[in-house]
Amino acid sequence: MASTNSWTLELESQVSAPRKFRACVMDWHTLAPKLAPHIIDSAHHVEGDGGTGSVRQYNCGSAVPFNTMKKKVEFLDVDKCECKYTIECDGIEMSTWNIKMKPTANGGSVAKVECTSKGVHAKDMMLKAKDSAAEMFKTVEAYLIANPDAYN
Repeated sequence: MASTNSWTLELESQVSAPRKFRACVMDWHTLAPKLAPHIIDSAHHVEGDGGTGSVRQYNCGSAVPFNTMKKKVEFLDVDKCECKYTIECDGIEMSTWNIKMKPTANGGSVAKVECTSKGVHAKDMMLKAKDSAAEMFKTVEAYLIANPDAYN
Protein backbone atom coordinates (compact mmCIF):
# COMPACT_ATOMS: atom_id res chain seq x y z
CA MET A 1 0.00 0.00 0.00
CA ALA A 2 1.30 3.48 -0.88
CA SER A 3 2.21 5.78 1.96
CA THR A 4 0.40 9.07 2.48
CA ASN A 5 2.01 12.26 3.71
CA SER A 6 0.61 15.71 4.32
CA TRP A 7 1.56 19.19 5.39
CA THR A 8 -0.08 22.53 6.06
CA LEU A 9 1.48 25.90 5.37
CA GLU A 10 0.12 29.24 6.59
CA LEU A 11 1.67 32.38 5.18
CA GLU A 12 0.78 35.94 6.09
CA SER A 13 1.01 38.60 3.42
CA GLN A 14 0.73 42.35 3.07
CA VAL A 15 -1.21 41.76 -0.17
CA SER A 16 -5.00 41.45 -0.18
CA ALA A 17 -6.54 37.98 -0.55
CA PRO A 18 -8.18 38.63 -3.96
CA ARG A 19 -4.97 39.97 -5.54
CA LYS A 20 -2.86 37.19 -4.10
CA PHE A 21 -5.38 34.53 -5.20
CA ARG A 22 -5.58 35.88 -8.75
CA ALA A 23 -1.79 35.91 -9.07
CA CYS A 24 -0.97 32.64 -7.23
CA VAL A 25 -3.88 30.52 -8.39
CA MET A 26 -5.67 31.96 -11.40
CA ASP A 27 -2.62 33.23 -13.30
CA TRP A 28 0.25 31.14 -11.94
CA HIS A 29 0.69 29.47 -15.33
CA THR A 30 1.64 32.91 -16.72
CA LEU A 31 3.61 34.26 -13.76
CA ALA A 32 5.60 31.15 -12.83
CA PRO A 33 7.86 31.02 -15.90
CA LYS A 34 8.64 34.73 -15.39
CA LEU A 35 9.09 34.77 -11.61
CA ALA A 36 10.32 31.25 -10.88
CA PRO A 37 11.75 29.60 -14.02
CA HIS A 38 13.80 27.23 -11.86
CA ILE A 39 10.45 25.79 -10.65
CA ILE A 40 8.26 26.18 -13.76
CA ASP A 41 9.87 26.50 -17.18
CA SER A 42 6.63 26.86 -19.18
CA ALA A 43 2.91 26.10 -18.93
CA HIS A 44 -0.12 25.68 -21.18
CA HIS A 45 -3.80 24.73 -21.06
CA VAL A 46 -4.60 21.11 -21.84
CA GLU A 47 -8.36 21.48 -21.47
CA GLY A 48 -10.91 23.89 -20.08
CA ASP A 49 -10.93 27.63 -19.46
CA GLY A 50 -9.21 27.73 -16.06
CA GLY A 51 -12.34 26.87 -14.05
CA THR A 52 -13.41 23.63 -12.38
CA GLY A 53 -12.41 20.63 -14.50
CA SER A 54 -9.64 22.50 -16.33
CA VAL A 55 -6.22 20.94 -16.75
CA ARG A 56 -2.93 22.77 -17.20
CA GLN A 57 0.43 21.23 -17.95
CA TYR A 58 3.58 22.68 -16.41
CA ASN A 59 7.04 21.86 -17.70
CA CYS A 60 9.24 21.88 -14.64
CA GLY A 61 12.51 23.66 -14.06
CA SER A 62 15.74 22.43 -12.52
CA ALA A 63 14.60 22.86 -8.88
CA VAL A 64 11.80 20.31 -9.27
CA PRO A 65 12.50 16.55 -9.20
CA PHE A 66 10.21 15.70 -12.16
CA ASN A 67 9.78 16.81 -15.77
CA THR A 68 6.10 17.58 -16.16
CA MET A 69 3.21 18.33 -13.87
CA LYS A 70 -0.48 18.35 -14.74
CA LYS A 71 -2.80 20.28 -12.47
CA LYS A 72 -6.54 19.60 -12.56
CA VAL A 73 -8.89 22.06 -10.89
CA GLU A 74 -11.34 20.06 -8.76
CA PHE A 75 -13.02 23.04 -7.04
CA LEU A 76 -12.79 26.78 -7.56
CA ASP A 77 -14.52 29.67 -5.80
CA VAL A 78 -12.86 32.89 -6.91
CA ASP A 79 -15.08 35.09 -4.71
CA LYS A 80 -14.07 33.18 -1.56
CA CYS A 81 -10.45 32.77 -2.76
CA GLU A 82 -10.56 28.99 -2.42
CA CYS A 83 -9.57 26.13 -4.68
CA LYS A 84 -8.71 22.45 -4.69
CA TYR A 85 -6.68 20.69 -7.32
CA THR A 86 -4.92 17.42 -7.97
CA ILE A 87 -1.43 17.18 -9.35
CA GLU A 88 0.01 14.44 -11.51
CA CYS A 89 3.80 14.36 -11.90
CA ASP A 90 5.35 12.52 -14.83
CA GLY A 91 2.05 10.66 -15.30
CA ILE A 92 1.61 9.56 -11.65
CA GLU A 93 -1.05 11.12 -9.43
CA MET A 94 0.92 12.59 -6.60
CA SER A 95 -1.03 15.07 -4.52
CA THR A 96 -4.14 17.03 -3.68
CA TRP A 97 -3.84 20.72 -2.79
CA ASN A 98 -6.38 22.90 -0.96
CA ILE A 99 -5.70 26.63 -0.98
CA LYS A 100 -7.69 29.24 0.95
CA MET A 101 -6.82 32.90 1.23
CA LYS A 102 -8.50 34.96 3.92
CA PRO A 103 -8.35 38.72 4.45
CA THR A 104 -6.70 40.11 7.56
CA ALA A 105 -7.67 43.22 9.53
CA ASN A 106 -4.68 45.18 8.18
CA GLY A 107 -5.74 44.73 4.52
CA GLY A 108 -3.39 41.84 3.89
CA SER A 109 -4.16 38.14 3.83
CA VAL A 110 -3.32 34.73 5.18
CA ALA A 111 -2.88 31.86 2.75
CA LYS A 112 -3.53 28.37 4.07
CA VAL A 113 -2.21 25.59 1.88
CA GLU A 114 -2.93 21.95 2.70
CA CYS A 115 -1.29 19.24 0.66
CA THR A 116 -1.73 15.48 0.83
CA SER A 117 0.51 13.27 -1.22
CA LYS A 118 0.73 9.57 -1.86
CA GLY A 119 3.28 7.24 -3.35
CA VAL A 120 6.61 5.64 -2.65
CA HIS A 121 8.57 8.87 -3.08
CA ALA A 122 5.93 11.04 -1.43
CA LYS A 123 7.92 12.04 1.65
CA ASP A 124 10.92 13.45 -0.26
CA MET A 125 8.66 15.08 -2.84
CA MET A 126 6.51 16.62 -0.11
CA LEU A 127 9.45 18.42 1.49
CA LYS A 128 10.43 19.90 -1.86
CA ALA A 129 6.80 20.79 -2.67
CA LYS A 130 6.37 22.59 0.65
CA ASP A 131 9.57 24.57 0.12
CA SER A 132 8.54 25.41 -3.45
CA ALA A 133 5.05 26.50 -2.33
CA ALA A 134 6.47 28.81 0.34
CA GLU A 135 8.93 30.28 -2.16
CA MET A 136 6.15 30.73 -4.73
CA PHE A 137 3.90 32.66 -2.34
CA LYS A 138 6.78 34.89 -1.16
CA THR A 139 7.93 35.55 -4.73
CA VAL A 140 4.41 36.51 -5.82
CA GLU A 141 4.02 38.77 -2.79
CA ALA A 142 7.25 40.60 -3.66
CA TYR A 143 6.07 40.95 -7.27
CA LEU A 144 2.68 42.33 -6.23
CA ILE A 145 4.21 44.80 -3.77
CA ALA A 146 6.62 46.01 -6.47
CA ASN A 147 3.72 46.22 -8.98
CA PRO A 148 0.79 47.71 -7.04
CA ASP A 149 -1.47 47.93 -10.11
CA ALA A 150 -1.08 44.24 -11.01
CA TYR A 151 -4.09 41.98 -10.39
CA ASN A 152 -6.39 44.70 -9.05
